[in-house]
Amino acid sequence: MIDAKKRGWVVGITGASGSVYGVRLIEVLLSEGYPVHLVVSNAGWRVLGEELGWNAARREQALQDKFGGLPGKLTYHAIADIGATIASGSYQVEGMVIVPCSMGTLSAVASGASDNLMTRAADVMLKEGRPLVLVPRETPLHAIHLENMLKLARLGVKMIPAMPAFYFHPETIDDLVDFQVGKILDSLRIEHRLFTRWDGGQAAHKREKP
Repeated sequence: MIDAKKRGWVVGITGASGSVYGVRLIEVLLSEGYPVHLVVSNAGWRVLGEELGWNAARREQALQDKFGGLPGKLTYHAIADIGATIASGSYQVEGMVIVPCSMGTLSAVASGASDNLMTRAADVMLKEGRPLVLVPRETPLHAIHLENMLKLARLGVKMIPAMPAFYFHPETIDDLVDFQVGKILDSLRIEHRLFTRWDGGQAAHKREKP
């Protein structure tokens, strides 16, 4: 059996607000030695620029500046590259997370519209029975949003909306981001210490960052 740290994970970042969640997830996975296959929509690149100040005109350099030097290997795939490795079910990865996930991308995945690499990779996860996690970031939600989420949940897709908790007394935005990323890692069964777990009101452990 191939080790999970050789297969790695696919991460998609869309144009929904909350690109920091995707960036932090990638950072943690690479820090733990996992290979990461990254797909960013054109709108996702715009949001990375708007929210985090990334230079979308120099994409490869922006990724190197942020993730260069971390143990895991990052492979960036252009959204239009439908011939990329992750477009095929024969290419072995552990699963995929789309974070944040726009309602447009969620709708495309729910309808099976594989019109770009991100939605095709998600479709591969569904057809191959691999873990697929979506992190919707939208409010309020109307009936179509909810119906699409229900449809995917019934297919086994894990829905982890961007809903940070406060029982662990977060002090910074980074604490809230780490809680959300920690919940994603829990669903992937990857151990972490990004937030203090609930233990009947007693701190289970102190928060540690890789």
